Amino acid sequence: MNCRVVVEAAVPVFDVETEDEAIRIAISKTGEMLNPDLNYVEINMGERTSPSGEELPPAFIAADEALVALELEMTVFNVEREEHASRIARKEIGQRLENIPLEVTEVEVLEEEDLDEEAEDDAEAGEPDDLDLESESDADDSSEADAESDEESDDDDEDDEVLPEFEDLVE
Repeated sequence: MNCRVVVEAAVPVFDVETEDEAIRIAISKTGEMLNPDLNYVEINMGERTSPSGEELPPAFIAADEALVALELEMTVFNVEREEHASRIARKEIGQRLENIPLEVTEVEVLEEEDLDEEAEDDAEAGEPDDLDLESESDADDSSEADAESDEESDDDDEDDEVLPEFEDLVE
């Protein structure tokens, strides 16, 4: 079973004046902490509501400091139960976001069709092009390695000419 897990994080941000600035800094700060290990985690603005049900902005600012609500979404594969998926997501994200409180807000079981659609979306986004670039750089590396090995074999030939054979030395 595969699950999509949404975790809410309360990210502190310092020296900010506006809510938009706080949100941008919080997303950037969170992205730096998660990347490159968890670059597959999606970071979105969280939703806050007042007790009366009124929509509130995701950032709360007081004394040039803000607390920003962010939603971190990741897909967990091959789990037994929804609870297992939420524990895995919380552990993986929590290891990189030290001293940031996390709460699992949603766990959605994914069907195979949903995963196929995500793979198609990723393919359309240009991921194969990235793979092509990597293979080209690998080809460049291998041609450089071949050139270096050719130089080394030339050096070995020169060494053979300078040093006499062992049998010649014995005679």
